[in-house]
Parts: sequence; C-alpha cells; structure tokens
Amino acid sequence: MRVEYERFVGDEAQGELLADLMAGESWPYHVGERVDRDAVRRRVAEGYYDGEWVRTFWIVADGTHAGVVRLEDLDDETPMFDLRIRSAYRGHGLGGGAVAWLTEHVFSAFPEISRIEGTTRQDNHAMRRVFRRCGYAKEAHYREAWPSAGGTVYDSIGYAITRKDWLAGTVTPPNWHDEPGAETPGLTA
Repeated sequence: MRVEYERFVGDEAQGELLADLMAGESWPYHVGERVDRDAVRRRVAEGYYDGEWVRTFWIVADGTHAGVVRLEDLDDETPMFDLRIRSAYRGHGLGGGAVAWLTEHVFSAFPEISRIEGTTRQDNHAMRRVFRRCGYAKEAHYREAWPSAGGTVYDSIGYAITRKDWLAGTVTPPNWHDEPGAETPGLTA
C-alpha cells in the first residue's frame, strides 16, 4: 500500500472531505465516538484544523483519504496529536506509519520542540502497541479519566517521545519509583 501525507488546507472543498471522514465513521476510542458534520465545518472555519500552531495532515493510502493526523500546540515545547483512521483501513499498519511520520516531521520542522505527547484509552491495545513500536514511553496513567459514550469511564494512558531519545533511537522510561517512602501504596491515618 502506498501511503502519503498531505497537508490539510482549510478551504471549503477540503472541509467537506474532512466532514465526510469525521462524521462518516465511528471513533470508538475517542471521547466523542460520533462526530457532527456541522461541528467539523464550524471548526474548519475557526482554524481548529489548520492555523499558526496547528496542522492537520491527510493520510492518503493508494489515493484514498484513509485518515487524518492533527498536530496541536506546535508553539509549545510539547505538542500533542490526534490520530484517526477510517475503520476499513485500521489494522493495516497506517497508525504506526503515521506516528513514525509525524514524529520525524515535528522534530525536523520544529527544532525548538523537545518532546511529543499522545494519549489513548487503556483498552486501545492497538494504539498502545503503536506508541511502543514508535519509541514512545509510557509516562502517565490517569485513573478513571476517559468517559465513553456508553457511560463507562476508562483509564487514560499517556505516552511521549523526547527529541534526545528519537535522535539516539532509544527509549528512556520514567523513574516510576522516585517517591521516597512511598514504595508501598496505601492509606495512612
């Protein structure tokens, strides 16, 4: 499969394509599992998808708009991203390719950025594998922080990659045991 990344430009035609993609799919591992077409159009007009410090890129597989990756907070030392792949293209390696591409793109195009973060729901095992395969380290585990459309509240898992690790091709995990005297969790009176 031939995969390319094309920058989204906020014109009306691309806005309609994006509204079709976003509203035409179910996004089971996002807080908003269903997306309203008019809300996407409104956000396009407001610069939510393309602006001074935000960029969205189409993931184009064999000539088809198979997904998007949205980078935000590019004016910060630690931007974040949102990745969405159409259901017909999930499980074919597009997620890993997109995360590897966006990591190289951000670190190459923005020399002041020192790290990139992303979060996912605890039960999104495919995305968690993508993070690990792409050199991202698990840095956060937020308990009961991700509400779902069905009412279940999941844990939210945060991953990040540093420029230093990316350049070295290594993964440096955080020190999870750095709290003096807190080796055994428990309540004290």
